[in-house]
Amino acid sequence: MASKSSAPSTAQLHETDKDDRGEMFLTGRHQEIPRHPEREFAKTTLAAGAVLWRGDVSDVSSIEVACIHRPHYDDWSLAKGKVDPGESLVATAVREIKEETGYDVRLGKLLGKTIYPVKNTTKVVYYWTGEVTGGKFTPNSEVDEIRWVPLDEAKPLLTYDLDRQVLEKAEKRFRLPATSRILYVRHGRAHDREKWSGDDNLRPLDKKGRRQSEMLVPMLAPFFPERIFSAEPDRCQTTVAPLADELALDVTVDQHFGDNAWIENQVACKEAFMNVVKLGGTSVICAQGHIMPDMIAWLSDSGRLPIDAPINVKKGGAWVLSFHGEDLTGADYMPSALPVR
Repeated sequence: MASKSSAPSTAQLHETDKDDRGEMFLTGRHQEIPRHPEREFAKTTLAAGAVLWRGDVSDVSSIEVACIHRPHYDDWSLAKGKVDPGESLVATAVREIKEETGYDVRLGKLLGKTIYPVKNTTKVVYYWTGEVTGGKFTPNSEVDEIRWVPLDEAKPLLTYDLDRQVLEKAEKRFRLPATSRILYVRHGRAHDREKWSGDDNLRPLDKKGRRQSEMLVPMLAPFFPERIFSAEPDRCQTTVAPLADELALDVTVDQHFGDNAWIENQVACKEAFMNVVKLGGTSVICAQGHIMPDMIAWLSDSGRLPIDAPINVKKGGAWVLSFHGEDLTGADYMPSALPVR
């Protein structure tokens, strides 16, 4: 009689089997989300979550992270959940964390993604760091217990090795904390330059561009920006106007964030950018497609983060640039604010 194989087929694999054939893509401080993450595999189930933390980031020993217990699986894991229709991955992470744990969070560094088969699909989970800013946990059907524990206690508590690897990546980020972040946004799609006869600075967003500007609100607001800057063109200012309205912030217009200024005086443009970095906290800068890749390349060359891949800046997309002091230490590219499902 032939012996039975001990390895289950892909169709038989469940969430609790994710260590069996799972992979992690958590290497490096430069992370990118694909333009169409829902198309990465033939059948993709997208999810997003975060390593929830509290404490003083300047003292790693004070940091506690949240491990959640799911009664349905009887396991200890990190907070995450599946994408709902109409959501970006960032919006999913924030919503799922609120639903599962009751906590409000400020997102930080994109840690990467884990990939593993579940039944007949490939589950892809993106993780950020998430600082708890408020809220209260109430036991529910999805999560009946949360334990806040130091990093060294969380690792043995977690059920899955994939989750431990995500936690280890977060610990590395905690050890080189961001003192400032720049949400570096390219304006949304505008009407064709060739069909516009007036002042190019007045060329407005088209229908898709206006939708991109609206969808930037749920994608960028979870990073808690404190100030918003824009290049001079109307299409840049209009791109961040809905976010400014949502957060009750003014938009400071500075020509040094635009293409023309970059062509004329790169030194002045670099100085203007670094002046925003020196403000600390989180700022939004809406810019144009010529200056952005050159500015990011300069930041990479002069900081601690080499970026060897092409620097993409699609319209309506954003880079989350993390700085320790004046050095670039993290770069996460989100090519679109539009829903991934």
